Amino acid sequence: MKIGIRREDKSIWERRVPLTPEDARSLKAAGIDLVVQSSRQRIFSDAEYAAAGIGVQADLGTCDLIMGVKEIPLGLVEYDKTYVCFAHVIKGQAHNMPLLKRMIDRRATLFDYERIVDEQNRRLIFFGRHAGLAGMLNSLWALGQRLKTEGIRNPFERLRQMRTYASLSEARQALTRIAGEIREKGIPDAVHPLTIGITGYGNVAGGAREILDLLPVKMLRVRDLGHGLLQACGSRRHLYGVVFREEHCVVPKSPGSTFDLQDYYRRGRQKYTGCFARYLPHLTVLVNCIYWDSRYPRLVSLKTCRNLWPQPGARPKLRVIGDITCDVKGSIECNVKATDPGNPVYVYAPLSGAITDGFIGSGPVVMAVDILPAEIPREASLHFSRVLKPLIPALARADFQAPLDAPGLPAQLKRAMILQRGKLAPDYTYLKKFL
Repeated sequence: MKIGIRREDKSIWERRVPLTPEDARSLKAAGIDLVVQSSRQRIFSDAEYAAAGIGVQADLGTCDLIMGVKEIPLGLVEYDKTYVCFAHVIKGQAHNMPLLKRMIDRRATLFDYERIVDEQNRRLIFFGRHAGLAGMLNSLWALGQRLKTEGIRNPFERLRQMRTYASLSEARQALTRIAGEIREKGIPDAVHPLTIGITGYGNVAGGAREILDLLPVKMLRVRDLGHGLLQACGSRRHLYGVVFREEHCVVPKSPGSTFDLQDYYRRGRQKYTGCFARYLPHLTVLVNCIYWDSRYPRLVSLKTCRNLWPQPGARPKLRVIGDITCDVKGSIECNVKATDPGNPVYVYAPLSGAITDGFIGSGPVVMAVDILPAEIPREASLHFSRVLKPLIPALARADFQAPLDAPGLPAQLKRAMILQRGKLAPDYTYLKKFL
């Protein structure tokens, strides 16, 4: 099977690759027939692939299996081809149902990276850590700019957006300098105690913590919020961080009931109601890294926003919401549109529902970039390629004409097969209702 790596065309900011030149060279040496489509925006240039002995061509019409990072444009879906990408269809996402329908109509086979999981349903291939890295840095950058517009000089105003740094290492160096300034001069009185809340504890949250931990930060227990502890004895030469898990975000509806994680996963809002609003008055920045779908209560509702900003000009403690998960109108209901690295933030006005690009306005600054790992494309691609590479030989050998239970695929790839020759795999027949 001939494999082609397609150029990314969903966004001018998307520069990631699924396989680096060096890993492609190794696969070719192992007998894999592999080419790349020419691209001017890819983080690894055509010349780097050519130097690795990989063919570079204008189109992938001769390829049987086409790999990319983001979704395939409708007009490029061909008959009887196999596609591997982040398809963004498993929640029945309305904006990608036309793509799934086109693939069904054209008898395509589709693998979704998001569903390459182990027996415990844990993802094996992901950009989550890099989303967390970029998302936390961008949230701190947005905080610096927001405070600057309020006339509050602060150490974060010298931070830049992640995409403007030449590398992750350069961004880390900038944070190290800011950390030194905080230790020396402290946090401005106007925003002390500066408290960062992180929802979640997976790969995305881990990346966010990596950035936060470069600063002088003291981690608090959730129960420490709201009791005057920080105001009474908290040092201005530290930030304060707190991590929220599911049990902090919801409570059982029935009086006397206790929280049970597996029960919550099964029953969601049938049995539990959200309680996260009680923490928001104590946070300066909220960084959302938690999985959400409509079965579960929201973290931040529009009603909560109106309560925090009851009239124009209100200035609660909360300045920035970094919605790394970027479920539009989802767990963060005031995230009303996804943004891109070129225009990453807007202010949501709770009373009117209007949004204004930038940092000025009465309401939270919302950072909702939906391709955050693309802001550190080289490091993100190196990691992704390293974990994807071992699965490529099995894909290249697979017989997709055979029945679903016999294409010679390892279990983790079978779980990721959404379509086989235009038919929904058994685990994904629920998508019919969205089509």
